[in-house]
Amino acid sequence: MAAWLALPTPAALAWHYSPQPAPAAATEAEYTGAGARGRGCHQGENGAESGQLLVAPAARELLPNLAAWLALPTPAALAWHYSPQPAPAAATEAEYTALVREGVAAIKEKTVLKVVSSRATRRALPAGFDPLAAFEKLSAKYPQAFVSLVSVPGAGTWLGATPEVLAEVTADGHFRTVALAATQPVTEAASPRTAIWRQKEIEEQALVARYIVSCFKQLRLREYQETGPRTVVAGQLLHLRTDFEVDLTAVPFPNLGTDMLRLLHPTSAVGGMPKLAALAFLRQHERYDRAYYSGFLGPVNVAAPGVARLFVNLRCLQVRAHEAILYAGTGLTVDSDPDREWQETEMKLQTVGAALV
Repeated sequence: MAAWLALPTPAALAWHYSPQPAPAAATEAEYTGAGARGRGCHQGENGAESGQLLVAPAARELLPNLAAWLALPTPAALAWHYSPQPAPAAATEAEYTALVREGVAAIKEKTVLKVVSSRATRRALPAGFDPLAAFEKLSAKYPQAFVSLVSVPGAGTWLGATPEVLAEVTADGHFRTVALAATQPVTEAASPRTAIWRQKEIEEQALVARYIVSCFKQLRLREYQETGPRTVVAGQLLHLRTDFEVDLTAVPFPNLGTDMLRLLHPTSAVGGMPKLAALAFLRQHERYDRAYYSGFLGPVNVAAPGVARLFVNLRCLQVRAHEAILYAGTGLTVDSDPDREWQETEMKLQTVGAALV
């Protein structure tokens, strides 16, 4: 696979043909005669009766469960899975601003350079809430986002509309990732062309970009293209974004996508810097389980073998039987203001919260 990914993209696809002789085409008389003679089951040369499915020995243990699943009646409605874990506590404004102050204090003490605090909030589901309809609503509302709906036993049901690419390997042999951070609302006075960013926000995004560069350096990779930062729109919010790209056909790194994924996650946009110190701070002070919030998801080997596009699981909610748990976070620097950080989480919650309206 690695060698295949490293090959240059061909000018045209070369289709492969079987080396076996082509089978004879049966005439109508031959086919109808065989049908008359062959009613019922008969033995083939491999001992299997016609009408039976041959299964490889390694797959036979799967058959009972598969057969039982196929025998189930078609449900009138989809059954959504709910996490067996207790729902996290919803942080109050006082609790979250206290967490921000603790983060700023840790930065001033040089325990961390940056930390990304987060919180959960709980909202009642509207009557007749349908996750699939909510997915379609978010897809229409945020066409530039990666909108996802995942329901897995043990993990629960998650709905999200994330703007952030974590790692991408394209069909034409390029690796891409982005540094996305800093937030302000879209207004008449603030658009991608006219937005003015404070020093705190510029520094917050620059730290994420530096973290990506440090990952390249760990792999001794210098052949990357950096573009930005620039202001981009994500839903009703503006962010600063820097794009990074590597031509995999021009560098000796066939496993760059896997290696960078290992180094990037969790990025400084969801954890902080230095990584281990920031994660230790969050475990001690954040006081709730993020579950799959700030993890990653996306299609791998779906469009084509070797092609992958993974996104950070932001702007998401977890569906429970009677409520939704929404998540949002903010990147803290030494200049962070607790009240502004609370307001930023409120703005971010509106993205996926639109599915509950």
